[in-house]
Amino acid sequence: MTKVFVLNGPNLNLLGDREPEVYGHTTLEEIEQMCREAASSAGAEIDFRQTNDEGTFIDWLHEARRDADAVVLNPAAFTHHSYAVAEAVSALDVPVIEVHLSNIYSREEWRRKSVVSPVASAVVAGLGARGYTLAVVAACEMAEGKG
Repeated sequence: MTKVFVLNGPNLNLLGDREPEVYGHTTLEEIEQMCREAASSAGAEIDFRQTNDEGTFIDWLHEARRDADAVVLNPAAFTHHSYAVAEAVSALDVPVIEVHLSNIYSREEWRRKSVVSPVASAVVAGLGARGYTLAVVAACEMAEGKG
């Protein structure tokens, strides 16, 4: 069975409350349920996690090297400055899909640069919570050699 890690970075635990006009009203728990349903429909399972700590996020990426067939990640603020996260992503030999709830490329200047995108297999941005489910399905297909 395909195993997909879904990794979430800082402040995503505040979804539903934090800037709903930008990030929507869907909570991280609701996104997790959506991802579980999408994975189940694709015959896969997910390991869904969130941290506000960069070191923990990197440790999870290292863990994915041995335990995941694909990774969906929302690096959140790490997107724009964490070369350590980018290096950990580049060390993966599995498909990695970077996902963002908002379209980071149409927001403030500092949000428009992703240091992770150049080492990701694909990027989904601006589709809200649905972007996660699309990324999970695509990650499953890529891991199975279909995408």
